[in-house]
Amino acid sequence: MFIIVAYWLAAVFLTAVLLMSLDYDLWAAALMSLSFLPAALALSFFLPKVERSETGKKRVLDTVCIILGVMMMTFLLIYLWQFLFITVIYRSDSARWSLPAMLGNPVFVAAVLAILAYGNYLIVKWLDKKYPTDRPITFTSDYKKVSLKKEDILYVESRDSEVWVVTRNGRQYRNKTGIGQWENLLGPSFLRVHRAFLVRIADAVLTAPDFVSINGQSIPVSRKYKDTVKAVLTPASE
Repeated sequence: MFIIVAYWLAAVFLTAVLLMSLDYDLWAAALMSLSFLPAALALSFFLPKVERSETGKKRVLDTVCIILGVMMMTFLLIYLWQFLFITVIYRSDSARWSLPAMLGNPVFVAAVLAILAYGNYLIVKWLDKKYPTDRPITFTSDYKKVSLKKEDILYVESRDSEVWVVTRNGRQYRNKTGIGQWENLLGPSFLRVHRAFLVRIADAVLTAPDFVSINGQSIPVSRKYKDTVKAVLTPASE
């Protein structure tokens, strides 16, 4: 958590340095850089939740909707910050501190947001790999809160509009969280073997080119994931 907070503090500082090139002084640039923070955090949170198993058209539509929503939030905050903090509270000369053209440029704003969000993504990914957590996964199943340790989950299966989580003790929990989101939640200890299946690597065995076995359950491997599955899992005959 400290590293993530430190990253965002550094990101705000570097954004302020960038805005100083637009003729803001240090304090004005620092205030204006905060207008990017909520939108960059929203982009970091929502973009990984796009369901990767959906069709290309649906995935693109979801991504575009998220980006447009985040961009609208950013421009609203930029103009609000400019008026409230720079012109009114900061009491700057309104002629001198008129909004720079670059802050009205969607390409510039999108580039700043993308860099901030991608930096957070890399930090989180590195932390998950270097410091794996034993925190349980919490989700809602049949209107009840359920908490499971990662090692207790054998595989996740997408069934039409629902996703089922199958545990080591044979219990099954249904929920509405997309399997792509489960892939992000469970991390590198789980492997996508099919559009509808995500399995725990430590318990899965490749029994045939098109199937893996996990706790006696045979799960299909689709052509899309076959090479990855073969590289990660050892066939039972070896």
